Amino acid sequence: MSNRAIGMVECTTVSTGFKAADDMAKAANVELLQAETTCPGKFVILIAGELSAVRASVDRAGSAYGDKIIDTFVLGNPHESIFPAIYGTSAPERIEALGVLETYDVASMIVAADTAAKTSAVELIELRLAKGMCGKSYMTITGSVASVQAAIEAAKRSAGDKGMFLDESVIPRPSESLLRFIS
Repeated sequence: MSNRAIGMVECTTVSTGFKAADDMAKAANVELLQAETTCPGKFVILIAGELSAVRASVDRAGSAYGDKIIDTFVLGNPHESIFPAIYGTSAPERIEALGVLETYDVASMIVAADTAAKTSAVELIELRLAKGMCGKSYMTITGSVASVQAAIEAAKRSAGDKGMFLDESVIPRPSESLLRFIS
């Protein structure tokens, strides 16, 4: 459906995260997809629903807990490959070129991944969101070298808008040895 949306609130503390998740679920008719701690003791809340409900829910958390929020986003009509990449169920048939982008936070990574997937013909492989990474996140994508380069550049600009971009690389024809560690 065209007005389907996802939203995220990334909190600095666990206790605020639980309160914010409860408030967000009560503020509007949204589905709570994720409410959990990430490294280093941050709390990430991911919701889905109609665009207006998701926006109201994220706005509620922002107004109530603004000083304890790292970042937020609302994405209307997110790219269909976002969820398989988040949950590690994406399995590309082959990897022609490998793109990697790293950010300082979770929210900017998901927005950057959506931007990358909508920019050119690439496949999201994985979104590693803060777990075991001291709060940083990264994505891996594949496609033709030109498509991966274009997608990484667009994602880099997206993450850079909030100052969350950390690093990126594009690897044409990654070695078989490296591919064992990709998907």
